[in-house]
Amino acid sequence: QVQLVESGGGLVQAGGSLSLSCAASGRTFSRAAMGCFRQAPGKERTFVAAITWTGGTTTYADSVKGRFTVSRDNDKNTVYLQMNSLKPEDTAVYYCAADNNPTAIWSRAPNRARYWGQGTQVTVSS
Repeated sequence: QVQLVESGGGLVQAGGSLSLSCAASGRTFSRAAMGCFRQAPGKERTFVAAITWTGGTTTYADSVKGRFTVSRDNDKNTVYLQMNSLKPEDTAVYYCAADNNPTAIWSRAPNRARYWGQGTQVTVSS
């Protein structure tokens, strides 16, 4: 069993930065692939970024590539999403997801991962 709690969301002006954290509990975290997803108002949840359990491989949605960086610290059971050069279209509720089956995360499917956090709101003003 893995429980995920996101933090770090807030309001920022366009061009600014925010760092999100996803703290996990559970013995299997260090072996879980982790993903970040977001859901904008009135839209479906979409993939943002993912990281393998070793942290050695990452992948990003084209819309955030070069601006967002995902990382993890397995000693702290935490995944981080550093978001730079934020745009108003980045406004959404951001969720972290975990699954011991990396395919569930790497598929980028919005509802396939086994574990989900409660989400944190990110608002970017123009």
